[in-house]
Formats: sequence, C-alpha cells, structure tokens
Amino acid sequence: MSNLPQEPKELLSWAKSEKVEYVDIRFTDQFGLTHHYTMPLEQIDEDCFTFGLGFDGSSVRGWKGIQESDMLNRLDTKSAFIDPFFERKTLVCFADTFDPITGEAYDRCPRTIMKKTIKYMESTGIADTAYMGPEAEFFIFSNVRFASEQQHGFYYVDAVDAHWNMGADEQPNLGHKMRPKGGYFPTPPNDVYQDLRSEVLSILEQIGVKTEKHHHEVAAAGQGEINLVVADALTMADNMIKYKYVLKNVARKHGYSVTFMPKPVYNDNGTGMHTHQSLWKDGKNLFAGTGYANMSEMAMNYIGGIIEHGPAVLAFTNPTTNSYKRLVPGFEAPITLVYSARNRSASIRIPIAVNSEKARRIEFRTPDASSCAYLAFSAMLLAGLDGVQKKIDPGPPADSDLYELTDEQKASLKMVPTSLEKVLDALSGDHAFLEKGFSKDMVEAYIDYKRDESVEITNMRPHPYEFVLYYDC
Repeated sequence: MSNLPQEPKELLSWAKSEKVEYVDIRFTDQFGLTHHYTMPLEQIDEDCFTFGLGFDGSSVRGWKGIQESDMLNRLDTKSAFIDPFFERKTLVCFADTFDPITGEAYDRCPRTIMKKTIKYMESTGIADTAYMGPEAEFFIFSNVRFASEQQHGFYYVDAVDAHWNMGADEQPNLGHKMRPKGGYFPTPPNDVYQDLRSEVLSILEQIGVKTEKHHHEVAAAGQGEINLVVADALTMADNMIKYKYVLKNVARKHGYSVTFMPKPVYNDNGTGMHTHQSLWKDGKNLFAGTGYANMSEMAMNYIGGIIEHGPAVLAFTNPTTNSYKRLVPGFEAPITLVYSARNRSASIRIPIAVNSEKARRIEFRTPDASSCAYLAFSAMLLAGLDGVQKKIDPGPPADSDLYELTDEQKASLKMVPTSLEKVLDALSGDHAFLEKGFSKDMVEAYIDYKRDESVEITNMRPHPYEFVLYYDC
C-alpha cells in the first residue's frame, strides 16, 4: 500500500504542495505489460478517481476492437508513488479500466479480475484475506541481441560474471567468474551485482514496497532473486508491477538489461516465481493446524485444488512457450504436481523451517515471472478455493527424491504439461472454477491469442538448432 494520502482530494493537495508536475497513469494488459500516459497535474481532479479518464483501448493486445475502443481509466490512490526515474517530478497512479457505456469494470482488465476474485473469496465466508509471497527470479545481462526475419533468426546474450567469459579478452580479465551452476550465494568479487540489487531494494522501499532480502541465484549468468515482504494478493500484484519496473530501470541505468524470461540460457537453471500463499480470517492463519507438516485440513484441500486444476492454472502462471523450456528434469524444476514438506522437487512445498503459526503456508514452485501477477495470483487462489469448497484430497505427500523415481512410479504421478499448447488444451476443458473472477469471454479470448503465439508464431519458424541437426540431410 502507498505511503501517500489515500483520499483523492488529499492526494492532489499533497502533490501540489510537493511541487509535482505530472501524473503518470498506468494499467496492465492480460500479458503483464504495463502501459502508461502522462498528464499535467492541473489536468487531474477528483473526477479522475471516481469517473475516470477516457482512452483508446483498441491498441492494447487482447482488448477491445476499434468499433468499441473508448474506455475509462479510474485512478486508484492506494497504488500511488513518486516515480524514482523521471527527471520531472511525477506522481504515478495505477488505474482500473471501465466501460464508459455500461459503467461496469472491464472484464479483461487483469487488476479488475484480481479484485473480483478477492470479492468472491470474501463472499464465500472462507477467508477475508489471501496472502501472496512471490520469489521472482531474473537474469541480468550485459549484452542482448536477437532477431527473427524470413531468412535469419538468432539470439545472443552475455553476462559479465558468466563462466563462458573466463577466457575473454576484457583488457584485463580479472577472473572471478561464476562456475557453471555455481551462482548460489557467492560473495563479491564473484557477485558483481551486489550494489545493483541493493539499490533496487532501496528504491522499492522509497516507493512503499517492503523488501526482505536479495542474492545471486544458481545460474552462472547474472541470475538473481529479490524477495518482497508478504502482502495481501492485490497489494502484492501491484508490488510485482513496481518491482519489475524498478529492477529493469536500475539495471538500465548501470548499463545492464534485466529479463524475467524463464529460460534465456541453455543448459543452466531457469528463473521461476515460487509463490508462497495462505488464507486468513479475522487475523487468524487458516493454514496452521495439527496435520501433515503442521498444516490444517483447509490447507490440504487448497493444495488439492491447485493439483486438480494445475494444468489449467499454468496457462496463467507459466504463460509463454519459453516457460516449458524451464520445466524439464535436471534443473531443480518442479515438474511433478505433488506436495511435500522440504522436498524442493515437488511442485508444492510446505516450508517447515518456520517458528510460528503465522508463518504456516504453502509454496507453489511451478510459476514463473513472465506471468501477469494479477492473473497468476487470481488463478492460483480460485483453484485453491475450489479445493477448499469441494474438500479435494491432495493424496499422500511425496517425500522422496522425485528425480530418482522409476518410470513405473512416475506413471502414477500427475505431471506438469510439457508445452503451452497442452496447458491451453487443459484450460479449454477446465475453466469453470475460474469464472468467479475471470469471465468466460476473457478466458476464450486469452486462449485464442495464446494459441496463435504458440502455434502460428513460434512453431512455424525454423529453430537455429534445426540447422545443426538437419542442414546436411
């Protein structure tokens, strides 16, 4: 939540007294990309928070057609912060999108879907708060080039700390590069991004996003992780938008580029977004109990819902073709839809190194941060709530090393789908549980758009390695 005044009149008065010059209005599309436009402060009044500002929604991916393009952005004071990167003092406000004809919240707006999901949760009486704690990993690159044309296609990424630069002529090369899979927790000079990540934490705190820690991750090429302090689902989804924005811009300021693409480097660990979650009511953690790993029956049923609907949920938590290049055996990837205490090879882990009932939670390890946080959190929450309502049994825990199972043992387990096409097929046949927050129209439009991305765009193009395999055939 913002540290600024929460009422429109007080916020505008504060902005004027602080000599704010502009207001930047931001909203997020279905695929997690944030859009914005900027207006002088004197053009913003209280009506912008209650009625909204008109804009053309026809050019936003997956939104209105040109025949019904006029839409409204209604500003939310709770999301406001001063932009830390603009030269002119600018107040940022996130906006919810509305239809100007009906006055209804637009059902393809991700932030609206998140709010609708929370309202549904409250209406069930099951819980009044859903807490989310994502661990969104990323890569920091020093050079990025890519192209895809009719007669050529390539990508090239580089990172100053990567092991493949051990022999590079850096005039001088000072060594201290990361060994393959050796990026977990080394100190500087191996970890060259310490100050960059600390700067990100400092700026996040300045704009009201509380942070927990940061560190280099396992992959050798600039992989990192920053943890935010757990918050309610809507606040955390807003914070994820701010987090990505701050991290990318701090990196750019220092001559680096950040990506949340799950698997940009071959044969090394990919980046995930392990998401801790719990349900609360009247200040009490409903996941704390006396069952397996000190969890409640409700927590087990919540897990059952995520396992039951997991393939469909992945359409929103792992929404890219690249997501499934991470979800493969051998890289600590959670590819089995089972649960366990401590076992990090399970899709759902129950952390047991906690000191109090307040910390009891589950960790869904399959998601990645290429997702739109509003949609990913909503899909996970609705799947879990469906499990609670239907008392879905998650089955026995999987406490053995899942990578060491026999083929016969693996055959009895529910596995994560291996491609975006397969999770879209799953979503096509299993989306009724989502319709408490997602409209059927939105789900169908999302599937159509993603099928084009998966089939028409990606699968039709030659892959660079196909030339290695087949050019001399």
